[in-house]
Amino acid sequence: MHHKKLLILLACSMFATAANVAAQSPTPNPPRPLPNPVLYLMSTEPYTANGKDFTRYRYGVDNFSVYPDEMFAAAPNLPPCGQNTKSSRSWVDIFDMRGKRLYGFCALGKSSDLNSIWFSVEAGEIPPSYVYIEIKDRQTDMKYKSNLAETVE
Repeated sequence: MHHKKLLILLACSMFATAANVAAQSPTPNPPRPLPNPVLYLMSTEPYTANGKDFTRYRYGVDNFSVYPDEMFAAAPNLPPCGQNTKSSRSWVDIFDMRGKRLYGFCALGKSSDLNSIWFSVEAGEIPPSYVYIEIKDRQTDMKYKSNLAETVE
């Protein structure tokens, strides 16, 4: 009987020690997710490039200020964007409602630059009815997907 009590006491002691060590070991805090971007159409404008006429669709992100500027700082330690070795930590892509990528930005410098994103279509082409963006934080591997925003003012 004495031997059984000793085993139980020893087992409880080991469990308490393991629990105490686990409680003392700091666990790294995972990145806290931010709210998804709230995308809206700011304006459309005609322009000409290389002899062709286009319509540019300019968008803003209503809650851009929830994203820290550090998310858009140059990140030379991460893979480059083409030849740009100082591309930003977070990239922003614009997609049509079916998920087809229309355009992207890999060198925004601060969160307020989310209010100067755009895509264009050649004059006479019908734009998608709705678009959305994804902000990809390449450092934390977090993605933030916006609402669908119209392409009509």
